Amino acid sequence: MRKVIRISLIVIIIGVFIATIFFLYQKSKKEPVVYETKTPFVTNIIKKTVATGSVVPRKEIEIKPQVSGIVEAIYIQPGDVVKNGDLIAKVRIIPNMINLNNAEARLESAKINFDDAKMVYDRQKKIFDEGVIPAAEFQQYEISLNRAKSELNAAENNLQLIKEGVTKDSKNTTNTLIRSTIEGMVLDVPVEQGNSVIESNTFNAGTTIAIVANMGEMVFEGKVDETEVGKIKTGMNLLLTIGAIEETQFNALLEYISPKGVEENGAIQFEIKAAVKLKEDYFIRASYSANADIVLDRRDSVLAVEESLLTFKNDSVFVEIETAPQVFEKRKVDVGLSDGINIEILSGLTKTDKIKIPK
Repeated sequence: MRKVIRISLIVIIIGVFIATIFFLYQKSKKEPVVYETKTPFVTNIIKKTVATGSVVPRKEIEIKPQVSGIVEAIYIQPGDVVKNGDLIAKVRIIPNMINLNNAEARLESAKINFDDAKMVYDRQKKIFDEGVIPAAEFQQYEISLNRAKSELNAAENNLQLIKEGVTKDSKNTTNTLIRSTIEGMVLDVPVEQGNSVIESNTFNAGTTIAIVANMGEMVFEGKVDETEVGKIKTGMNLLLTIGAIEETQFNALLEYISPKGVEENGAIQFEIKAAVKLKEDYFIRASYSANADIVLDRRDSVLAVEESLLTFKNDSVFVEIETAPQVFEKRKVDVGLSDGINIEILSGLTKTDKIKIPK
C-alpha cells in the first residue's frame, strides 16, 4: 500500500513539473507580428504657413478737440453710425484769467477810443454841414471813427472768443462743437460729460473725444516668422479664420510685407497686412483675433501617401510594399510636395500597392 502511494506521489510531482515546463514554454513563445497596410490615394496637397494677428479697420480716426475746456455734452455712444460733420460733443471753455483780463482791458480801451472818435466826428460834421471845412478834411474824421468802431468790434469778438470759443459773427463755425471728420461707426468714447480735455496742438496730441472707424473696409494685420517671409509676396490669397466667427472663413489679399522685422520672444517677426473681403451676413468687429493661412504652393488631384509611411535614408526615400501576405520588399520612390501630413508621389507607386505601416 505504501509503495502504491509513493509511486502515485512521484507521478503527480512529475506531471506537475511537466505541466509547469509546458506553460512556461507557451508563455515565452512570441506571437507572430502582423503588419497592417495602406494604399496610396488621390488628394490635393497644399503647403501653407499660418500668420496670427487681428482684423482692424483700415481707417480709424481719433477725434480730438481744438480747444481746452470741460466736456459739456456728448451726443453719441459706441456703436452709433455717424457721417462726416455730425456733431460728436460740445466743450465749454474755461478761460485763462490773464488772457481774459487783457481782453477786457482791450475792450474798455476800444470803447473809450470809439466814444472819443464819435464826439469828434459829430462836432466836425456840424461844421462840415455849415460849409466851414472842406470834404477832404472831414473825410479824415470819418475814417478815424470807422477805425475806432472796427477796433471796438474786434475787442468784443476777442473777449467773447476767450469766454465762449465763438464770436457773435460766426455762430456756426465755433470750435467748441466737436464734429466727426469721417463717415463710420463710433468704436469708443473714452471721455464722459464733465471731464477736462486738452486741445490738439503742436506740442500736445490732445484728449481723444471719440474713435470713429470705417467698418466697411477691414484689414488683417498679422506677423510671419523670418523663416517663412521669404516664401510669400504681395498679391497672394489668404484664408482667414476668425476666432469669434468659427462657422465660416474669409478671403483676403496680401498687400503689404514689412521690410523690417521685430524681435518677439527670441524670434524675428515681420508684419503683414491683407485686405479682407467681407461677407454681407457677417459683421466683423474691430480687433477680432484671426489666423491667416497663406498658400505657398499646391498640387491638385495627385497621388499621395501619408508621410509617416516613408523611410528616409540619405537623399533617398523608401517604402515597404507587400508582395505576398505579410511579405514585404523595400522599394524606392520619388516624392514631391508635402503638407506635413501627406506627401505627393511622383513615381514608384500605384493606387493598388499596399504599403506596410511601421510598428
